[in-house]
Amino acid sequence: MSDIAGRTGLRATATAVVHESYSFACMRCGHGWEQSYEIEHHTNAQGEEFVLYVADGQVVPSPLSRPSCHNCDGHVVRIMRAGQVSAVRGTAERQHHPVPQAGPVGTPHHWHLSDLLHPFQRKAG
Repeated sequence: MSDIAGRTGLRATATAVVHESYSFACMRCGHGWEQSYEIEHHTNAQGEEFVLYVADGQVVPSPLSRPSCHNCDGHVVRIMRAGQVSAVRGTAERQHHPVPQAGPVGTPHHWHLSDLLHPFQRKAG
């Protein structure tokens, strides 16, 4: 049986499924994106628990272990709560600095890390 078929069969045996979403920002190129995951909890034949992360129907590595940038493949990636990238895009659009939607790796992204961090910066008082 192939690895993919094995994982698909394994996915049917999940004892619980949790839905989580995260925002990511690459500290190398400034690219930001969001991803939702189904986190499937399983128990193997020895009774040991493990989890599978599923994104867009595919089993993927844990985004918390060593995320890589979809734009530059860098590994210095900040993980934030869901909605952070969308919030920055909305703020930029309201300020007439449109931020393009994240797309496939081949799509250029013309916004910067400073756009993502701007909402978190405190104004000098």
